[in-house]
Amino acid sequence: MTSSQSVSSSRAPVPVGPYPHARRVGSLLFVSGTGPRVPGSNEVPGNVVDSNGRVVEHDIERQARQCFANIRAILEDAGSSWDKIVDVTVFLTDMAGDFARFNRVYGEHFTANQPTRTTVEVGALPTPIHVELKVIATID
Repeated sequence: MTSSQSVSSSRAPVPVGPYPHARRVGSLLFVSGTGPRVPGSNEVPGNVVDSNGRVVEHDIERQARQCFANIRAILEDAGSSWDKIVDVTVFLTDMAGDFARFNRVYGEHFTANQPTRTTVEVGALPTPIHVELKVIATID
């Protein structure tokens, strides 16, 4: 039986539930769903809220960039790296409105390494975010 080890990163936002940032199993690193919250402040880049605190506008490009920064921090703190990502699952809350802009930013970050990817639309995510990524990477 292969043992597993949980991984935490002090440079990524604290998970919103009772789970680690990632789990290493053999030579694979499974990164938990990670959104664009800013570490330390939990601010969501690009969100505009009304007087009742409801999100009325969001910037998917800013949120995507912050997601990528959070994933990169987790990978590096676990001993892996961006170029070792082999699979990405993307959750978007507005496929019609956000897919093309998200895809453009995604393409900027995955030039040499092009992992497999699945993108799905979801009705909501656990915090007021509009994108979340789940990643699998190799680790030595």
